Amino acid sequence: MVYGLLCAVIAALCIKIYLLKKTAREISDGFEDRLKTDTNTLINISSRDKDMRLLANNINSQLRILRQEHHRYTMGDIELKAAITNISHDLRTPLTAICGYLDVMKKIEKPERIEKYLGIISNRTDVMKQLTEELFKYSVMLSNDESEEKEDVIVNQVLEDSIMGYYAALTEKGIVPKIHITEKKIIRRVNRSSLSRIFSNLINNAIKYSDGDLDIALLDSGEIKFSNTAVRLTPVQVEHLFDRFYTVETARNSTGLGLSIARTLTEKSDGSITAKKTGNKLVIEIKIPPISR
Repeated sequence: MVYGLLCAVIAALCIKIYLLKKTAREISDGFEDRLKTDTNTLINISSRDKDMRLLANNINSQLRILRQEHHRYTMGDIELKAAITNISHDLRTPLTAICGYLDVMKKIEKPERIEKYLGIISNRTDVMKQLTEELFKYSVMLSNDESEEKEDVIVNQVLEDSIMGYYAALTEKGIVPKIHITEKKIIRRVNRSSLSRIFSNLINNAIKYSDGDLDIALLDSGEIKFSNTAVRLTPVQVEHLFDRFYTVETARNSTGLGLSIARTLTEKSDGSITAKKTGNKLVIEIKIPPISR
């Protein structure tokens, strides 16, 4: 009789454990599904166990909060993109008119002092135009949800072209870049113009932050490294370099969008971009996965 009772208790415990494990799987699968899909459906379990239903209810409560926060973030991001587009568009129109009047005034005979002032105004207007264009291009890039057209691109050629395009700007700042590009042909499936924009933004970043040097390397592995001395950059600032609109005092005439754009374009290419401070060196690394055959 005792043996029979013991067997019944063990059988009941085994059934209980089985039902609890089944409920745990239901909660796990339901939670994973709710995170992947945008749905208001909550986790539903078959168990009548009080503690398991309490657990499911608590998870559902947190899911409601998470969904509300996600919706608020999405709406805020949409509004920010629209605001950036509108602001950049509104700035472009008066700047174009100002540049037009400046061109007219440059052709008129005037005292040397007035000529000097016009030159200063013209230079500052050109800077504003450049910043506004960068802001506008960024807003267009964010608003374009369509996938970019990709092709097999030789990274070596695009990197060489980008360096040559900025060579004059680099030497003007006293920067003579040290370049190491592997002889191995590195091919990646990317959007060519996007890759060129990534390299251009990184070279621009070096012009702003470098203390007079720049090392550019394309390794056999396909990894691309940009490094330069940046004594004034702190590790905390380096962590925020890819943040949207983030600038530091050493970066003048900047919207804080260059590296953010580089990160967005790299991620669209299924790659990754990171920045770190090694000693006095700022090192930015780009990794784009090879073509899968």
